[in-house]
Amino acid sequence: MVINGILFRQRTRVPWRDLPARFGKWKTVYERHRRWSAGGMWDRIFKAVLADSDATGCIDWSMVSVDSTSCRAHQNAAGARKKPPRVPGRRTPRQHRPDEGLGRSRGGLTCKIHLLGEGGLPASRPPHHAGSVGRRTAARSRDGACPCRPPGRWAPRTRPDHLGGDKAYSSRRNRRYLRRRQIKHIIPEPKNQRANRQRRGSRGGRPTGFNTTIYKRRNEVERTINALKNSRAVATRYDKRAYIFHGTVTVAAIRLWLRSLSE
Repeated sequence: MVINGILFRQRTRVPWRDLPARFGKWKTVYERHRRWSAGGMWDRIFKAVLADSDATGCIDWSMVSVDSTSCRAHQNAAGARKKPPRVPGRRTPRQHRPDEGLGRSRGGLTCKIHLLGEGGLPASRPPHHAGSVGRRTAARSRDGACPCRPPGRWAPRTRPDHLGGDKAYSSRRNRRYLRRRQIKHIIPEPKNQRANRQRRGSRGGRPTGFNTTIYKRRNEVERTINALKNSRAVATRYDKRAYIFHGTVTVAAIRLWLRSLSE
C-alpha cells in the first residue's frame, strides 16, 4: 500500500498531503520514501533489477548513449535550509547533502539530470546536478553503465563497447578518459575543435573516428528521457532535498525496467 502511494505520487505529482485515503496516512508514505531515499534502498533495488536484466541478456552492451535534460524546479523546491536547525538538548540532525542540485539559468531555478540510455531504458542510476553545470563536467561520471553484479558472474561489467553523445560532450579530456577505460567513443567533433586541431598540425592529434551507423542509435537515450518525464514528479521537481528527488527519479527508472521486463 505504501509503495503504491509512492508510485501514485511519482506519476501524478500530487502533494503528499493530497494522497488518496486508500494509501493510508500521507505522513507514513512520505516518511518511508524519504528514509528509503536517504538510506539508498531505491538504489539497491535498481541495481538488483539491472542485475536480473543483465543475467537474462536484456541489456545491450554494444551501444550506450549519454545525454542530459533540465527539469524546472517548482517554487516549493526552493528554500531548503543550508544548515540544519539547532534544537536545545538534542543532537544536530544529519545533513545528507550540502548541495541541493539547484542552479539558476535563464528559465529560473532548474535541476539537470544526466543519464545513460540503452534501448530506450536507463542503464545507470540517473544522477542530477545544478542546472548551470555543463555536460562536459558531468560526462566522466556516466561511463559505467551497470554497476551491479549479475548472479553467477564474478565481476560485474561496467563498460559498454561504444559510448555515444552529442557535440556538447566533445572534449579532449573526455575522449582521453574513455580511451583510458577502453571504451570507443561515438561523439561528433564541433567545427571549432576540428579547426583548432588542424591548425596545430601534428601536435593536434589524429582525427577522431566517427561511425555514423552506430551514432543513429543515439535516439535511444532521447526516448529514455521522454519516458522518464512521463512521470510528472520527474518532469518538474517538487522536492526540496536533493536526495529525495534522486529517489523519485530512481523510482521512475525502476518502474520503466519492471514494465519492460513484464512485456
